[in-house]
Amino acid sequence: MPGDEIEVPKELREFMFEEAEETNLGQKNGAQKQYRYGNLHIREYNDKFLVHTDKIDPRVNPLGHLVYDAPEVLIGIACGIFAGVNTAKKFSKNNSKKISLASILASSIMSGYLAYTTTKKIKKHLE
Repeated sequence: MPGDEIEVPKELREFMFEEAEETNLGQKNGAQKQYRYGNLHIREYNDKFLVHTDKIDPRVNPLGHLVYDAPEVLIGIACGIFAGVNTAKKFSKNNSKKISLASILASSIMSGYLAYTTTKKIKKHLE
């Protein structure tokens, strides 16, 4: 089932496929390195590997991966954009460009982060 992680001790390193590619795609979650092999996402830590299967390989279909495997990222981005646009509309009426730019950035970042973390918690609870 996607989302379930398997812990593999480092002693069993031979499990690692030679074709697995080191990647920056995906959340590292404190890992030293991460790899992808098809739909497998492999994170390397000091003493172990954590492995899970994604529904969609982000190297093949990045948008599909976000929709099915990491919707919290899309929701965070959408909420950040929505908050930024609404804040910009509010401050454009006041003609205060310095305050509006800072407010747009702050509201976008806060809204995006809040939506991202909330969605991630909901997703984890449902798994």
